[in-house]
Amino acid sequence: MHRIAPLSGGPLGATGLVVLGLTAQEAGAAIAVLLFPSAGPLGMVTFRLVFSALILLAIARPSWRGRSRRAWATVTAFGAVLATMNAVFYLSIERIPLGAAVTIELLGPLVLSVIMSRRRSAWLWAGLAAVGVVLLGQGSFGHLDPLGALLAAVAGVAWAGYIMLSARTGAAFARFDGLAIAMAIGALLILPFGIATTGAALIRPELLALGAAVAVLSSTIPYGLELIALRRLPESTFAVLMSLAPATAAVAGLVFLGQTFTWVGAVAVTLVVIASIGAVRTTPRGGASATPTP
Repeated sequence: MHRIAPLSGGPLGATGLVVLGLTAQEAGAAIAVLLFPSAGPLGMVTFRLVFSALILLAIARPSWRGRSRRAWATVTAFGAVLATMNAVFYLSIERIPLGAAVTIELLGPLVLSVIMSRRRSAWLWAGLAAVGVVLLGQGSFGHLDPLGALLAAVAGVAWAGYIMLSARTGAAFARFDGLAIAMAIGALLILPFGIATTGAALIRPELLALGAAVAVLSSTIPYGLELIALRRLPESTFAVLMSLAPATAAVAGLVFLGQTFTWVGAVAVTLVVIASIGAVRTTPRGGASATPTP
């Protein structure tokens, strides 16, 4: 980590860390897709949440005692949302390209930003995003499976819930304690589904190793880089950078999975990214905005 410190000394270096984190995250998702034939989507979600929980628990070492009922209710809901969001997202990228899934998923935080904004101009960004989604359905990523698109939309709704519960959990728990506990709860909730759909494959050594790699790429590295970047970037700038996720996902899908897209697809992704950036910029300070992607 000390080797990258010189690159993160200013806003430009911090921006690079955020982009690197997004790249690692989408690369992890692409690797997960490659492992679907062996472990299935829910098996890969189980690997990701279990290993992420183990890493976070080892780092945070949270205290489990002395919590109020309200705090436990909040962190339990947060864990349930984490499990749901990851499960439906992985089920969606089993059916539709990664770039299309992340573009649709981003609509959840985007709509939340528009709702939280008190400015009429925010609805302009909602309209721009709607145009992008219409273009997305014009064969720009090939034929989009309707169920896959619906699952990505559900993941977007869960992402919006994640944003709200993340803030509440952060207020109720110190440091990483709330996130670590929520991740552990999410892992326990998804585990029965992973076992039911994947069976004994969950304990195959090679899949365990690859599942751990997916967890590190998709969660540990992005979280670490984002935390470093947040010390040097304003939250508004960070939120804008996180809006680049659809573009990063489209490139990752192309490079790792050979998922091509037309120029219409590129325009659709660009419109949604611009709409997300605009919505973030018009959201009042203290409102909902993009946060580190789970």
